[in-house]
Amino acid sequence: MHSYNTLIFDLDGTLTDSAPGILNCYRHTLSVMGFDEPDNIMSVLGPPLYDSFAQLCGMNEAQVNEAVRIYRTRYADTGLYENNVYSGIPEMLRQLKNNGKRLLVATSKPEVFAIKILERFRLAEYFDVIGGADINGSRNEKCEVIEYVLDRAGISDRNGILMIGDRYHDINGAKKCGVPCMAVLWGYGSYEELTQHGAEIIANTPQEAADIIINP
Repeated sequence: MHSYNTLIFDLDGTLTDSAPGILNCYRHTLSVMGFDEPDNIMSVLGPPLYDSFAQLCGMNEAQVNEAVRIYRTRYADTGLYENNVYSGIPEMLRQLKNNGKRLLVATSKPEVFAIKILERFRLAEYFDVIGGADINGSRNEKCEVIEYVLDRAGISDRNGILMIGDRYHDINGAKKCGVPCMAVLWGYGSYEELTQHGAEIIANTPQEAADIIINP
């Protein structure tokens, strides 16, 4: 296997289990706006907010903007903290860092929230750059966030870079940026989803991910 020296991590479903906060905020938003909960509400875990409200809930542009506002109001106060670090993540990050790997974060979550979460769980210290979506809705797609993070890190050569995430958005975003992706099965994506979208590597646990990267 190729040797990877720069690792770009997704946040939700990869470093932390943020499902309770995300789902509670979606349900709150739909209730306030008078929309029914979609049958496949678990599909909101991963994609950008704007896409989920438009595609899963059938909202128009004005409704999407209002939904995002309501969602983020609750998320900033409460949903942000309805979150837990996956077992084995701190140990994985420590091993990778101790083996000379450079660690970055690229998430579709607004950057201000991503930083607060990683600082709260004492994971921020492992990352050179924590990058996310812009709060005003720009830099929303995963490939845009990855490019933004690479630029902030001063990286132009794509050799030795690996994206690590749990949903097809991570895989597709990485491909658009010319970067391979390790898909992880402890998050929200199924094995079928991840293989169908062409993940180059699949890891079952954080320890397995560390072993694969450190001993290619």
